Amino acid sequence: MANTYTWDCKTVDTYPTHADQEHVIYNVHWRVTGSDGTNEATHIGTQVLSTEDLTDFTAFDSVRHSNVVDWTKAELGAERVAEIESALDATLVEMATPTSVTRIIEE
Repeated sequence: MANTYTWDCKTVDTYPTHADQEHVIYNVHWRVTGSDGTNEATHIGTQVLSTEDLTDFTAFDSVRHSNVVDWTKAELGAERVAEIESALDATLVEMATPTSVTRIIEE
């Protein structure tokens, strides 16, 4: 089974007003969770969104989570998205077949 990735981009920072628009999203707090069906790993970060050209502006009340995920991935770029998901893959492999385990010696 291939690993799956869930992008959570629901927390955003907005400018109250910007370029004659209200509640303009300029920063996304994202969390990506990778799963191999048994284990889960998470990577978190933030991504600034360009607010220079608002010709295709979507009013905040009309923004959907899927919009923000798409915008975030576009700003990150395909290469960075692949790096994030690859890092999650490596973590999931390590969780499934650890190369090191921390143990406590009992007295």
